[in-house]
Amino acid sequence: MTTEAFFTLLTLALAAAWTPGPNNALLATSGISFGLRRTVPHILGVALGFPVMVFLVGMFLGVLFQTSVLLQEVLRYGGAAMLLWVAWKIATAGGIGSGKGRTRPFYFHEAAAFQWINPKGWVMAISLTAQFVNPARPIQTALIVTAVFFGVGVTSALGWAAGGVVLRRFLSTGNGLKAFNIAMGVLIALGVVVLFRH
Repeated sequence: MTTEAFFTLLTLALAAAWTPGPNNALLATSGISFGLRRTVPHILGVALGFPVMVFLVGMFLGVLFQTSVLLQEVLRYGGAAMLLWVAWKIATAGGIGSGKGRTRPFYFHEAAAFQWINPKGWVMAISLTAQFVNPARPIQTALIVTAVFFGVGVTSALGWAAGGVVLRRFLSTGNGLKAFNIAMGVLIALGVVVLFRH
């Protein structure tokens, strides 16, 4: 991979990882609700789960999903349904200590598994591996793409969760957290709508 291609990949990875989406909304919500320490398994699940998915897509699954209309539609509608359910659960969660919503943060394996039903993740994994994984050197280039997404993913997941912890101070009283949860739920739902328009 050339230096120019590497920095293009890094720029795209930063933009994809840091922009709002289902993972980031869930991480911010977890940071608010459970604090940073309890959100660490969720952070690691996203930071490791997505790069593993990118590697497998780059090595094996990308062509299969690009050529199978049935798999694309199953992913599209199944992932959208799951994301809308997640959006609803977040939007209807109560304030800190209210007893409504999730009673615990995501475990590592849950956050890692979530990558496989996240349509934004699939779009990024397929499009970026198609651009940057070289068929002449598939393992080497897939590992480079995976390493970039791991590095960027750690900073993004930690940043969004830490941002949630900072916001916790401002949202712990009154209806602030309820309003934030509604905003995050709406953000995820809008993300589904945007994905369906493309």
